[in-house]
Amino acid sequence: MKKNRWQLQEAKNQLSQVVENALTVQPQVITRHGKDAVVVVSMAEWTRSGASRRKLVDVLRECPVPDFEIPMDRDRPGSLEL
Repeated sequence: MKKNRWQLQEAKNQLSQVVENALTVQPQVITRHGKDAVVVVSMAEWTRSGASRRKLVDVLRECPVPDFEIPMDRDRPGSLEL
């Protein structure tokens, strides 16, 4: 059975294997100080997930800061009040 969780130091020492597993098996989780830190995924998986196509304006619209508004959207031309 191939591994899918790696401690950071182990992932650094075995980077080729981490990448190979991400390409052929499943995304690989790397932990730091015992906590999940990052995920290594294949480019095919990344593209399929749509994560690379997300617009910044959409991310900002989901901002948890109260009363945060984006004053202008390129899709809807208008004036910007300063």
